[in-house]
Amino acid sequence: MNPLCRAGEHLSRRAFLKGAAVTGGGLVLPNWGGLAHARSAASAATKAKKRCILLWMNGGASQIDTCDMKPGRPTGGPFRPIQTKVTGLHVCEYLPKVAAVADKLAVIRSMKTHSPDHPDGIYHMHTCYKMSERTPHPELGAVIAKFNGDLGSDLPTFVRMGSCGNAGAGYLGPAHEPFSLGREGKLGSFTSPYLTDDAEKKRAELFRFVEGEFAADHKAEPFDSHRTAKERAWRLLRAKAVFDISKEWPAAKQRYGDTDFGRGCLMARKLVEAGVPFVEVGHENYDSHADNFVCHKANMQHLDLAWPALLTDLADRGLLQDTLVVWMGEVGRTPQINNRAGRDHYIRAWTIVLSGGGIRGGQVYGATDADGKDVTDNPVSEGDLFATIYKALGINHRAKHLSGVRPVWLTPEGSQPIAELLG
Repeated sequence: MNPLCRAGEHLSRRAFLKGAAVTGGGLVLPNWGGLAHARSAASAATKAKKRCILLWMNGGASQIDTCDMKPGRPTGGPFRPIQTKVTGLHVCEYLPKVAAVADKLAVIRSMKTHSPDHPDGIYHMHTCYKMSERTPHPELGAVIAKFNGDLGSDLPTFVRMGSCGNAGAGYLGPAHEPFSLGREGKLGSFTSPYLTDDAEKKRAELFRFVEGEFAADHKAEPFDSHRTAKERAWRLLRAKAVFDISKEWPAAKQRYGDTDFGRGCLMARKLVEAGVPFVEVGHENYDSHADNFVCHKANMQHLDLAWPALLTDLADRGLLQDTLVVWMGEVGRTPQINNRAGRDHYIRAWTIVLSGGGIRGGQVYGATDADGKDVTDNPVSEGDLFATIYKALGINHRAKHLSGVRPVWLTPEGSQPIAELLG
């Protein structure tokens, strides 16, 4: 026994292993109240709670070229509208598969927001607060991870694929930060062990001993967060098989599209099926200040496969009713077409689409004028959108937290869920 340890504080190898378990890969994990049942316990804990998938159109998709078309108008552009499964709801001709699942969609055509540029728009449309505020507000994913997730699960509670949010967990703290994957949904090379099983076990045992000794005399949240992050990383390695879609992909890629976005959508479906409460999938290259129609035609060919395939798979598995799918970006695009055949940023009247998870599909909410320049019916703010999302997911949109000693709320004062959208 180490003579430097005080009586009763020495951690023997036998005592440590009595309170730990060894994974199939050789990693030593703490006995979190019965590790053998951790996954089933996490599943049971999240079964009654809803999940969310955010399909993030990075750069801002054009509403007039997708879901709020203006045929025959000077702002309309060259694309033609097609009738969807829902009478009176039209979408772009390059979205025929989206048209076929329109009964699952609630199209909000009356977004009227406040942050026109990319960094502040990305922050605002992930948190529902302006970036200029001093409070570090949490992203949508972090909030859902806190209220609908289970920190005892082997899997992360907030997974991000691609280039998306820029706020992180904010005042909710490090436990709710996003776990990031590549755009194609693959785990990083750092998840492959580089030590032998025996060496990894010894390293884990030493880490816990040293951290335990340090914690006895140094009690502070950053130290606890470091230890917790390390333990969660080890637990993630135990569950890493969930991130492997290699067996499913050959059969699924024709439906989802053989693209990073298609793979990301299939991965999102698999993760929420495994109990992850929030997954964000990024789709790039919508910032079409030039060649807007070339960019959108190319993107819609990817979007029209992956988005409907995701909704159909969720519905077929009985998951859509408890999984909210949000389609949005940080801004819309100008009705006017500029001298480079492009559309610039626009926030006075644009479109977001919700489906599943307590949202009543097959409807259009709000409207814009003949040229798409202004909202004419039922304007929707960032706060109203987030209040609706939280309400659909069973979260109190006015839940109060403290940022330091300052009280803050999940949505700004006056934000209200949109009753017509909720099933």
